[in-house]
Amino acid sequence: MTAAILVFPGTNCERDTAWAFEKAGAKTAIVRYTEQDLPPKTDLVVIPGGFSYGDYLRCGAIARFAPIMDQVANFAKKGGRVFGICNGFQILLEAGLLPGAMLRNENLHFISRFQTIKVEKTNNHFLGKLKDAQILDMPIAHAEGNYYIEADGLKSLYDNDQVLLTYCDREGKAQNVNGAVDSIAGICNAEKTVFAMMPHPERSASAIVGGKDGLALIKSVLES
Repeated sequence: MTAAILVFPGTNCERDTAWAFEKAGAKTAIVRYTEQDLPPKTDLVVIPGGFSYGDYLRCGAIARFAPIMDQVANFAKKGGRVFGICNGFQILLEAGLLPGAMLRNENLHFISRFQTIKVEKTNNHFLGKLKDAQILDMPIAHAEGNYYIEADGLKSLYDNDQVLLTYCDREGKAQNVNGAVDSIAGICNAEKTVFAMMPHPERSASAIVGGKDGLALIKSVLES
């Protein structure tokens, strides 16, 4: 399994992400935003966290126009799998590869802490090695993680099993940490080939940094 990890000006999680994916058994390649092609034999595109283009205009609004994003769109259109983390989620929304939009956190503050999340659906190409209703603990770090979608779009997400992760307490009860509609922390597209989440699994891939739940999720992404 080869994962192409994209880097834009302001991206700051690419090396952590590469380390975590390699720890989970993948080969990785760091791909700059100026590239016109993805590496040969790419199995998965990963858009990591950070502050692409300084989060000017809106988070991800400039990065979605980078040359490499045309190749990501073509890759996804052909059924290739794409995984966005935090800023990667924002970029995929701006690029139209996922539905909805990302707003400022409801409290207008940057949130940085460990947070429990619940696996809502595993019938997809990313979380198939996890269990429905499984509780995971991993860091969140964002100022614009307030996921929004209008009512018809939300119904479509649920009808198609596209809501994959939600914020919750340790008992699994919904816990809205940033104002996101229905406490949504991660979604996929209707084809279940593009997936994004706000929490950072690469930051919980070793017990020495607080836990391995993120590593379990990444392994599922690679093996599902």
